Formats: sequence, C-alpha cells, structure tokens
Amino acid sequence: MTHMLAIGTQKGLFLATSDDRRSWRVSSAHFPGHAIYAVAFDTRGPVPRVLAGVDSSHFGPSVLISDDLGESWQEPEAAPLAFPAGTDAAVERVWQIAPAGPLEPGVVYAGTQPSALWRSSDGGRTYELIRALWDHPHRPEWGAGYGGQAIHTILPHPADPDRILVAMSAGGVYRTADGGETWSAANRGIKAYFLPDPWPEFGQCVHKVARDAADPDRYYAQNHHGVYRSTDGGDSWESIAAGLPSDFGFPMAAHPSRGGTIWNFPLVSDGERQPVGLECRVFRSDDGGDTWQPQHKGLPDGPYYPVVLRDALCTDGAAPAGVYVGTRAGEVFASADEGETWSMVAAHLPDVLCVRAAGV
Repeated sequence: MTHMLAIGTQKGLFLATSDDRRSWRVSSAHFPGHAIYAVAFDTRGPVPRVLAGVDSSHFGPSVLISDDLGESWQEPEAAPLAFPAGTDAAVERVWQIAPAGPLEPGVVYAGTQPSALWRSSDGGRTYELIRALWDHPHRPEWGAGYGGQAIHTILPHPADPDRILVAMSAGGVYRTADGGETWSAANRGIKAYFLPDPWPEFGQCVHKVARDAADPDRYYAQNHHGVYRSTDGGDSWESIAAGLPSDFGFPMAAHPSRGGTIWNFPLVSDGERQPVGLECRVFRSDDGGDTWQPQHKGLPDGPYYPVVLRDALCTDGAAPAGVYVGTRAGEVFASADEGETWSMVAAHLPDVLCVRAAGV
C-alpha cells in the first residue's frame, strides 16, 4: 500500500507519498499561490478521489477533484458552491470537505464561510445548500472567530445517514437527526467565557470536534479555552482538560479504529498562541481524555513557537495508526507508531492549514 498525505497550505497543495510512513516524497505545489483550507480523501469508490477546497483571491473559492491522485484535476464550469438567489450571501471560503458514511456512496458534505452546510450527491462535483441550517433562527446571532465565521467540522454518523453533527466558530455545535430537515444546538456544558452568560445555548467558539472510533455517540471537542467530551451524542459535555498543560488549542483528532485514543496540541492561551513551555509536543490520551501523555520523540527540540491549526492534525486508517501534524512554520511531521516517534515529512513550506492522510 502507498500512503498519501495531502498538505494544504496558504500557497498551494502538496501531496506526499510513502511506502513506510517514515520517508516521504513531496510533490511541487498544486494550485500554487492559492490557499487550501480543506482537503479530503474519498476512498469509497473504485478509485480514491482527492477533493481540494481551493481559495483563489482573484476567482474566489471552488472545489476541485482528482481521480488520479493529483495527476489531473477537474473543476466544474459553474461554481460548485453558490448560494441561491435571495440569500444575499456569497461563499467566501471552503473550510471543510467530508465524505458521508458507507451507506451514502457519492454523498459529500462541505462547510463554508459564512457558516453554511452543503450536500453533494455526485461525489463532490456540485453542492446544494442545506437550507434548514442556513435558515436557523439562531443564525443572525452566530458570531465570527478570528479566522472568520465558518462551519469547520462535519461528522456524518457512520451507521445512520440522518444524523450529522457540525461545529462552527463561533456558534458552537449543532446536530440533526432527520437528514438535515431540523437542527438543534448541542452545547450544554461547553463554556463561552467571553460572553455575558458563559453557559449559553449557543454562541460557543468550538475549534474542532472529533468522533470516537468505537462509539459513534462519543465526541471530543477543543473549544476556545476548554477541552470536552460527550458520551451521549452531544446531549451534554464534560471537561477533560485537567491532564493537559493548557485548555487552549485548535485541533482534536481521534484514532481511526481504537476507542478512547485522541490527540491534541495545546497552546498557552488565546492571548499567547504558542506551545506551552515553548515545547513542540503532541498530547495523546488512551482513556478518552481522563489522562494525557506528551509525545515529542523526533519533534523539534528547544524553544518552539509555531502553532498547529484546527485541521493540521490528523490520523490515517492504517494499523498501527499514523499521526500527522503541520505547523504554521511550514513543517510537517509524521508518526507511523501512533505518536511514539516522529519524523519530518517536509520543511520550508508555506503556512500549513490542513493535513489529511489515506492509504491509496
């Protein structure tokens, strides 16, 4: 099997391949000069498909697909994501691309700025706005985080196509149980310290949510100060930050097959966005966040300042699981043994915005 790592940066998409996940061959930039905030692998079809959210400062955002691992790219003539007439809105950026579960072949979801959810039934070529979430009565009060107002997390239920959980900054977690016809906020227990009411129904600045590999109703969230776990499908959340050196950060990633194992990259605070102790360390929990252990063997020593953004930490589907992290300093690191040891994939790239890995 060949392992492929897609690296979305501020100035293009880089595709790295490896036979052992320790030494990598990195391509030149696809879409040079264009920001890639979202990339995904769809391995449900006869050939793996790569989907890239390409953000052109001149032409605007689009989603391009490749069925030959980046040898060529296909883009529809018309914008694949466009708000219907009367919405008085325009897509500013694609923040997330997520293939649906195995029961919905060909279905792909996308999350955008402004906060909107889109559904494709043709493998990611064209998308339709999920109107019920866009028309939600809470929407006029959704805010914008530092990076903009966007849906950045989309988690279709693996066994029930009617159930989807999304998260946005700022607005919090929302979910549907009827295929997107209705949506409800699911933020009970998540704190929004920056609001007059720190425990609102919605308005939280959730940075990323990951689903447990063994229990689809168990989620893990990195919030704007706060790390949380839900064991009841999002009905309620409890803090799991006690074992971390800080409760602030952006990413959260889950093991692809083993329940309870997750990774996080803590930063000092929202006002001091650098690794705690200036140490480049990924933290892993094997008990659903009750305890955490730092992992840094092979990561840079000495004072380290770069941060890891919300989608720049991911896992693959191999056994043992691979873990990948990209930094705003343009460095990418890979671990073939679940974070125990790390090796460098690439350096001197533009700011890394997202990483995704798959066996192809």
